Amino acid sequence: MSLSKNKIKYIQSLKQKKYRSQHNTFVAEGSKLIFDLMPHLSCQLLVIDEETKAHASNKHHKAEEIIIATRAEIKKASHLATPPDAIAVFYQSHQNLSETDLTHQLTLVLDGVQDPGNLGTIIRIADWFGIENIVCSTDTVDIYNTKTVQATMGALSRVNIHYANIVDLLTQYSNSPIYGTFLDGENIYTKTLHPHGFIVMGNEGKGIRPDVEKLISHRLYIPSFSTNNTTSESLNVAVATAIVCSEFRRR
Repeated sequence: MSLSKNKIKYIQSLKQKKYRSQHNTFVAEGSKLIFDLMPHLSCQLLVIDEETKAHASNKHHKAEEIIIATRAEIKKASHLATPPDAIAVFYQSHQNLSETDLTHQLTLVLDGVQDPGNLGTIIRIADWFGIENIVCSTDTVDIYNTKTVQATMGALSRVNIHYANIVDLLTQYSNSPIYGTFLDGENIYTKTLHPHGFIVMGNEGKGIRPDVEKLISHRLYIPSFSTNNTTSESLNVAVATAIVCSEFRRR
């Protein structure tokens, strides 16, 4: 079966959040990412070239529909500049935050992160450092954005992502340590850090918004070690997240 125009149109439509929400699906591209996700998520459609399918184990072919297509056909459906060897449409997975107790674990809270690549990298960082839950403000970029999915490198299936009113969430857990990074914070390398609590990371340009800042009990600062009089004004939010998570886990 070849890849029909209707299927190409459907896959292409999933670039837009409204259609991802309407169908409750999202796109992943490239056989490595797809086969990393397949054991954990239900696959609606797998479009794969003959050579890649031949080299893949049959256990990876768990899709409601499988289409063998040429690279030229895959290119027409792809959301990427360089067409992959496979495209899959997965069903979205939704976690119930109300049933999750965050009291005795380390949780990341994202306040308005807008760049899809940053969000994907942060999910990958959380996976690396054993952080099971990330709570995103409702205006944080969609985790099922194609660029986000690609940047997670499969970590999307191993980290629980929640969207919620983070002011309400942090108010609910006000007895737990709540950390945030600020230019006037305490040096993270000398500050006592608790093994459990919440780490709030802010928007790329505006940082942590005032109503969230009021709820933060521990203000942290990542110092610069540059010997120059002038240095970068700030760190990329994903880089800063990696440094903070590493320091928490190092203790």
